[in-house]
Amino acid sequence: MRNYLSIDQGTTSSRAIIFNSNLESVVDSQIEYDLFYPDDGWVELDPADVVKSVEETVSNVLKTESNISACGITNQRETTIVWSKKTGNPIYPGIVWQDRRTYHFCDKLKLEGHEKLISEKTGLVLDPYFSATKIKWILDNVDGAKSLAEKGDLLFGTVDTYIIYMLSKEKNHFTDVTNASRTLLFNINTMEWDDELLQLFDIPKSMMPQVLPCDDNFGTLFIDGNEIAIQGVIGDQQAALVGQDCFNEGDMKSTYGTGCFLMVNTKDKPISISEGLLTTVAYKLNGEVHYAIEGSIYSCGNIIKWLRDKMKFFDSAKESENFLNIDGESNNILFLPAFNGLGAPFWNSDIRGGFYGITQDTSVNDMITAAFLSISFQTKEITTILEKYNIEISKLKVDGGMVQNFKFCQQLADTLQKELVKPENVESTAIGACKVAMIGSGESLKNIQTKKLSFKPNKNLEDSFTNRYNIWKDYIEKSLRD
Repeated sequence: MRNYLSIDQGTTSSRAIIFNSNLESVVDSQIEYDLFYPDDGWVELDPADVVKSVEETVSNVLKTESNISACGITNQRETTIVWSKKTGNPIYPGIVWQDRRTYHFCDKLKLEGHEKLISEKTGLVLDPYFSATKIKWILDNVDGAKSLAEKGDLLFGTVDTYIIYMLSKEKNHFTDVTNASRTLLFNINTMEWDDELLQLFDIPKSMMPQVLPCDDNFGTLFIDGNEIAIQGVIGDQQAALVGQDCFNEGDMKSTYGTGCFLMVNTKDKPISISEGLLTTVAYKLNGEVHYAIEGSIYSCGNIIKWLRDKMKFFDSAKESENFLNIDGESNNILFLPAFNGLGAPFWNSDIRGGFYGITQDTSVNDMITAAFLSISFQTKEITTILEKYNIEISKLKVDGGMVQNFKFCQQLADTLQKELVKPENVESTAIGACKVAMIGSGESLKNIQTKKLSFKPNKNLEDSFTNRYNIWKDYIEKSLRD
């Protein structure tokens, strides 16, 4: 039996898990860190906090088991770090994927007619979510940054790249195809950095990392004297796709973490959908590129965190289950889940969140139920679009921290009127990183069996959930118009 280290670097925490060849967890460690909100719609992190949390979690698990065959890394995507090639120090805090500060620049590019070109080359929409406009903002707003970049003295990376640069023995400046495909600078048809897009965003090519397949050799992790081959790197949502065994055309998963990300494997076909869903690289494994369609929802688990930490409605995320009405009855309360704008299919940076319909009769249970329903309804928005394109959804594989809440899972199944399948271990991103490292090490995944739990939709509730969804959708559309 071989052991593999999985580094799961998320938006608000880093986690290290050692799995054996049967994908059974041997030991794990998790450390949270803070995000910063210096202005409306701005979200930042300290890259040093990220590196330190990765180092500490890896160090913790290696104290229990140090015989490791290889390491896989999965990470929050789009979050942007620019650092000095000479010192390794960032020239500005990391700009997190949720950050909306560049929406005016995106609007300017749209008015100039660049959106179609960008979409055709990258499969993405022109939105602050992605890395390119974040890089440009740093180059334009940090003193001396543009000059340093033009001299070749600055490097860019998403979080995976910065971890590899800081913690690999070789100081490699690498990324993988999935993270590269989330930058607005990577051509998913040619599978390389696109000179025309780099010129459009005024970003020197010398800043960009070398792009490798997910199962390539990314260098040697060096922590506490331990040397471990990094045999896999993959963005978190693609990692969940792999973790849920979505290797075939039409296989679909939805991850409920800080945000919610629904992804369906379209194999070797990059399918374009005009209603605001993204075409992206699913992975490149064993020399084969698979594409995916993705629906990205900004606010999911962070809504529950807000209800807990800011509104003080409950003391733990698990406790929220006690307040949730499983039949979806929210006493006519609606919630607009837009702390940092709305993602797919709306892509609106200006709108902000709020409750609607509050009366003296409104209870905490009503507000919590409405908040959870908004997450289910956003998922239904995306699945409805997919079905228009004849992408059949017989069941949905779900994972992420929120699906530990069984009432939420049943509510989601009833909203979608689809069967939900939840793995026993919901940490699919970490499992996906482990699988990629196993593939990179030449190990087979064929004989691994995992336990799953199913949630069947209640057909008797179909009409009531459909009615609530339509009322919520009207509320969202009215809010967008206003």
